[in-house]
Amino acid sequence: MFISGYAVVAGAAERLVLGYDSFGNICGRKNTPVEGANLSGLDMTNKKYVFFLNSCSLEIQSLKVTPLSLCVSSCPQQQLNSLEDLQSFARNNGSFLCVYNLNISSYTLNPKAAQLCPTLPVPPSKSFPLFHRCVPQNPECYSKYASVLIRMVNEMDVFHRILSGILARRDTVIGLSVLALAFSLIVVLAFRFIQTLLIHTLIALVVFGLLFVSGVLWWLHYDYRNDPSTELETEKENVKFLLGYAIFSTIVTVVLLCLIFVLRKRLPFSVQLFRIVGKIIGRIPFLLFQPLWTFLILIVFWVFWVAVLLSLGTAGTAQSTSGGQVEYRALSGICYMAWYHFVGLIWTSEFILACQQMVIAGAVVACYFNRNKNNPPPHPVLSSISVLFCYHLGTAVKGSFIITILRIPRIVLLYLYNILNQKKNAKHLFNCCFCWVCFQKSCLRCFNQHAYTTTAINGTNFCTSAKDAVSILARNSAKLASISCFGDFLLFLGKVFVVCFTVFGGLMAFNYHRELQAWVVPLMLVGFFAYLMSHSFLSVFEVTADAMFLCFAIDMETNDGTAEKPYFVDPELLTFVSQSNKLTEGRKHRNTRPFHDNDGTELQPMV
Repeated sequence: MFISGYAVVAGAAERLVLGYDSFGNICGRKNTPVEGANLSGLDMTNKKYVFFLNSCSLEIQSLKVTPLSLCVSSCPQQQLNSLEDLQSFARNNGSFLCVYNLNISSYTLNPKAAQLCPTLPVPPSKSFPLFHRCVPQNPECYSKYASVLIRMVNEMDVFHRILSGILARRDTVIGLSVLALAFSLIVVLAFRFIQTLLIHTLIALVVFGLLFVSGVLWWLHYDYRNDPSTELETEKENVKFLLGYAIFSTIVTVVLLCLIFVLRKRLPFSVQLFRIVGKIIGRIPFLLFQPLWTFLILIVFWVFWVAVLLSLGTAGTAQSTSGGQVEYRALSGICYMAWYHFVGLIWTSEFILACQQMVIAGAVVACYFNRNKNNPPPHPVLSSISVLFCYHLGTAVKGSFIITILRIPRIVLLYLYNILNQKKNAKHLFNCCFCWVCFQKSCLRCFNQHAYTTTAINGTNFCTSAKDAVSILARNSAKLASISCFGDFLLFLGKVFVVCFTVFGGLMAFNYHRELQAWVVPLMLVGFFAYLMSHSFLSVFEVTADAMFLCFAIDMETNDGTAEKPYFVDPELLTFVSQSNKLTEGRKHRNTRPFHDNDGTELQPMV
């Protein structure tokens, strides 16, 4: 909270895109005065463009462009040859090209007008949409202007270039997030009313999406690499990122195609599995609406997080210099605060998702351990929410923190890839470490879900629930692993479908605005948001299936199917498990050791 409040107070994200004049005024908004600068604090709401008094002789010093710059309402589209032309342009267009304290009537009378007005002749110029600058159209001036602007952008650190790209294309990022929401809803409906044809269609679309996105990425990399006009550091970074994306996408495509081919015979079981899961979801009112609330909370948090990030990127102090001008000096240590803020993004997002998983698990547990399947317990979702907030927020915090701990090393390893890329031994070590971290994170996510379910059953804390979950899963892994494996794989394909087509939309949108933008990083951010969104929606099926199987395992160990200790399991689920794993004979020899020492009482979920 301290960093968030500090960033909002000290930052001014508009400076990244809107631009500002030599007196500390941000163009396009109302400003506050800076001490020692008489021409600061002006209302520039209608003056959205930055105009340099001598655009043909620009120089750059410490990311500051000289000579003087002003905020103007429009750029001169015709050459102005005299002070009379400047005066006429100001009267006809309402755009004043001389220093603010020089009255329009004094343009031709003031002896210092030559120093306070632009160097004559003023070349024709047009507004540049990204940085809101008046760019000269005269070929000679344009080449000098462009070279200075290229040097300025190249001297910016990566952090600020990324922020510029995000802020400049914020509308596109929001639009792509809405697109990801629409795709997520389509996939949820497909799994809710699942049929074999829908599964085949989903798999075909995923294969098409993977192949198409990989092809587009390779084509864009080739196009960027062979573009002779590639001079900006941001464009060179785009080439590097596109190569990495293309390689990663190709590897994922090959691996998923192999898995689809190997697991194709399990397709009928997966359809039956999701029908059973859909039946359970149908018994719990409003369970499918939980992702909507999670999505809204995530959107609010992400908007807040991006706003704080942009404020951090522009945090600095405005100091007046000689001549009443103002320069912004960035504060030291801002990058470290940005990394801390990034960790907060991962942890908080995972915590919100963990709360949803616990609510779903609690509702499923309450319905599973209910004797009358036709009369489910009243308000299971509300009861689960109340138990979460009263007793188990710490469990969600611990589980999300564990996921965050393993996400951070993966990000650090990706960052080190460029350093180790040229060293074969180091690169091999990097690949081994990266695979290990990814494997551990995937296992821990599944492990956390089972821990949340055990917490919903027994009401114990995270550590105790995790230990109990490991115990029950170790004794029943052979029975349950093969059943849930392909179901989880199909859900993962659903997430890949959402990410693929959202990223494809991002590629098409961002590729049309290449200028001065590190757009591949905003594209990565869009892909991350799309995955979280799809995971939030599809986790209803994933958590329901995992909770159902864990409850089934506990049910099988605690009860024996007799009149004294009947099973809680639905007959359809019992038949499905028996057919899938050929448990008809195996149940006679199963381990009858109870999950907990008990005196024959039935398991009841905590409410």
